[in-house]
Amino acid sequence: MYLINNTKKGLKKTAEYYSEEMRLIMADAGAVLLFIVAMIIYPVVYSIGYSGEVVKDLPVAVVDLNHSNLSRQYSRMLDATEQIHVICKPGSLKEAENLFYEGNIKGIVLIPEDFEKNILQGIQSNVTVYCDASYFLIYKQIYAGAAYSTGTLSAGVEIKKLLAQGRDLNQALDQRDPLKTNVISLYNPSAGYGSFIMPGVLLIILQQTLLIGIGLLGATTREKIKNRNLIVEPLTHGGSITAVLGKSLAYLVIYMFNVLFIMVVIPKWFSFPDKSGFLTTLLLTIPYILSISFLGITISVLFKKRAHALLFMVFLSNVILFFSGLSWPSAALPPLLYKIAHIFPSTLMIPAYLRVRIMGAPLSSVAYEYTFILVQMVVYFVLACVAYKFSSKKLARE
Repeated sequence: MYLINNTKKGLKKTAEYYSEEMRLIMADAGAVLLFIVAMIIYPVVYSIGYSGEVVKDLPVAVVDLNHSNLSRQYSRMLDATEQIHVICKPGSLKEAENLFYEGNIKGIVLIPEDFEKNILQGIQSNVTVYCDASYFLIYKQIYAGAAYSTGTLSAGVEIKKLLAQGRDLNQALDQRDPLKTNVISLYNPSAGYGSFIMPGVLLIILQQTLLIGIGLLGATTREKIKNRNLIVEPLTHGGSITAVLGKSLAYLVIYMFNVLFIMVVIPKWFSFPDKSGFLTTLLLTIPYILSISFLGITISVLFKKRAHALLFMVFLSNVILFFSGLSWPSAALPPLLYKIAHIFPSTLMIPAYLRVRIMGAPLSSVAYEYTFILVQMVVYFVLACVAYKFSSKKLARE
């Protein structure tokens, strides 16, 4: 009977903390901006920005020093690719170089003077392609377009020679390309950049807005020295456990609506890959949000001013993006950095989410990541309870 009464009192206290935290969130313009407004604006803006999926029609200059029928054909083939758009044909490499430095073009293709003569004589002719390697997406597309055009023209020349030697078309095609390769882009048929990066970015947005918002709420309470966010009153009926559970429940309720928006609405609007059931995704997402909430509560007791919380969490955003494996594979990180990266729930959540959501893998295939996130949730819950207990005692003494 004693246990039942205490449980009821603990649940009642948890509900009180939940109601109080919801009131604090709605009364704080910064928290509303992060928890609600930002979670609508960021996904939509990022998705619109990446809606093109691939970079197309990059402006390129062709410096044709040969002025032959074959060089003009090659120039037309370059312009016919989806990657390249030939916007001008300057008379010299120096002129094209000036256009490049002025930002009018993104690459240069140089056709040498002896282009057609060498090809007709059976001598290899070199075409020089200048790409802006400081921007890998631009470099990749210009290089791919030039390589495709060069390969097609070379194949045509070689097949014509074989036909002239008396071979039929099928024999010429087989001799030119004896080993064919069929490339199939799994889970991202368009090989689009948006479909690749947006699922991971959305998870990082979830994490960072929640961490920053919790930090702001905790710092605001300490800044004003009020009995609101960091509990000054005695932690009875469950102690810090009820406080942490009540607050994290408030964050979970708000972010469930955000999850519905970014994992159901956004993929349908922008046609991002989606091969998993919503229930599977939900089972993976709930412990992720709770882990972030408990981590945020633990960190929030360290901030005495709102500015400190905002600066620290924003500073962490770039680090977390780097650790996520989106800009650089996590497995390629130095071992020490890779271990540090596991502090953040997003590090293992992103690969697990991509396999479940994009590849349609069952939850059992991400058992290691899922177990790790559950362990994180428990560890951060314990840390949050300990942090709240000591923080409430300190504020009570003050």
